[in-house]
Amino acid sequence: MTQNNTTTPLVSVLLPVYNTKEEYLRACIDSILKQSFTDFELLIVNDCSTNSQVECIIKSYDDKRIQYYVNEKNLGISGTRNRLMSLAKGKYWAIVDHDDISLPDRFQKQVFYLEHHPEVGVVSGGILQYDEPKNRKYPILHAENDNDIKLRLARECELYHPAAMLRADTLKAHHIVYEEEYSPAEDRVLWYRLLPFTKFYNIQEPLIIYRWHSSNTSKTQQFKMDCAIQKARILFEREFPEISSVYPEVTKVKVLSIPVLKIKREINKYKIYLFGIQILSIKKM
Repeated sequence: MTQNNTTTPLVSVLLPVYNTKEEYLRACIDSILKQSFTDFELLIVNDCSTNSQVECIIKSYDDKRIQYYVNEKNLGISGTRNRLMSLAKGKYWAIVDHDDISLPDRFQKQVFYLEHHPEVGVVSGGILQYDEPKNRKYPILHAENDNDIKLRLARECELYHPAAMLRADTLKAHHIVYEEEYSPAEDRVLWYRLLPFTKFYNIQEPLIIYRWHSSNTSKTQQFKMDCAIQKARILFEREFPEISSVYPEVTKVKVLSIPVLKIKREINKYKIYLFGIQILSIKKM
């Protein structure tokens, strides 16, 4: 099913799969193939799934943009993502998780932004978090601009990895890959490695539907995830002490246990809120 395209696509879509439920995998692939932006290759790497239906599902698609590969041995998520990057031909790399759904204009919006902002190497956006048990979707957005994103990376993963699109040349120039020793928090460390070399941006609207269910890595490997996040934070504090030292702090003033005044320290300013309403913003000298 591997296709050798004679022309180079602008975007390479990187999709690792492993024992994915049929309904999730089909919804994921369908959402990619139905994108309003069409100049892409869809690279799928099967990390030795034990469920034979995964391959059957992928091979049921007849679309020349799909290129399908199977690892000779199980590489894990970091190794599989690295293989996907080694196969990619596009100027931009779209990150996709096998159980998420890309909204129809996701690629169009991200390519447009990257084409008009060459200083930006990573563009992500918001998500619609889909709580499957309750059948509800919740929009979630993160900080928009580079300074705020980099500041908050000291404590939070301020860029949604499965909603991100990367500028390939930036990673290649600095030999940046996913690092297995930090899995399953390898995405955080990817952002840390990119931080000195490029700018980040979050489109202020949802780009994907992110499934929140019992099979999420954050639930099935919670202890391992917590340890990996802590290890990643230690790395960040060691590599970027100047950012870690100015992580936003909030001071609250209460009267009769009611929050009245809040002072929020950010990287280059103070924001003052009265009863939850911002009344003043003061730049640091």
